[in-house]
Amino acid sequence: METDATETTRDRIVSTAVVLTADIGWSQVTMAKLADAVGVSRQTVYNEIGSKPQLAEAMILRELDRFLAIVQVAFDRNPTDLVAAIRAASQRVLEHAQDNPLLHAVVSATHGADTELLPLLTTHSESLLGVAKVVIADRIEPYDIDLDRKHLEAAIDAVVRLVLSHVMQPSGTPADTADDVAWIAQRVLR
Repeated sequence: METDATETTRDRIVSTAVVLTADIGWSQVTMAKLADAVGVSRQTVYNEIGSKPQLAEAMILRELDRFLAIVQVAFDRNPTDLVAAIRAASQRVLEHAQDNPLLHAVVSATHGADTELLPLLTTHSESLLGVAKVVIADRIEPYDIDLDRKHLEAAIDAVVRLVLSHVMQPSGTPADTADDVAWIAQRVLR
């Protein structure tokens, strides 16, 4: 595995864990295998990451950061048109999800016995949803929206959950799905 000179040991461990998870499945990833793949001692893995559940959380949070960065860029490129920003963010997130090895490993694991990572994205995803909703709420604040706070929060929640459901189980192309999300957002927000 090629390494980036600016990448920290922790980053390398998390990146390698994603590759191993995609290749052999989360249940087969051990700290010893991970250490061997990274080229460090097992103790270094424990010192940098902690336990295997902490490794899972680090992998998921890193991917969340990547998805949220995509959302930030989409809003930056559409500073005056909220619906266009939502469409662009939705499409880019869905495109990124198509090629995401960790997401594929988690989703494909739901069809087998290797489901240990799934709760981080589903039943224990309150923090993921919470972070995503906060980012969206912060980004839409500058737009002129004629909704009271309660209804705006409900709209944000619905859009975030809708996009995440398509991330987990796509039903169309990213462009078509983003158009649908934007249509719904336009009806609610305008």
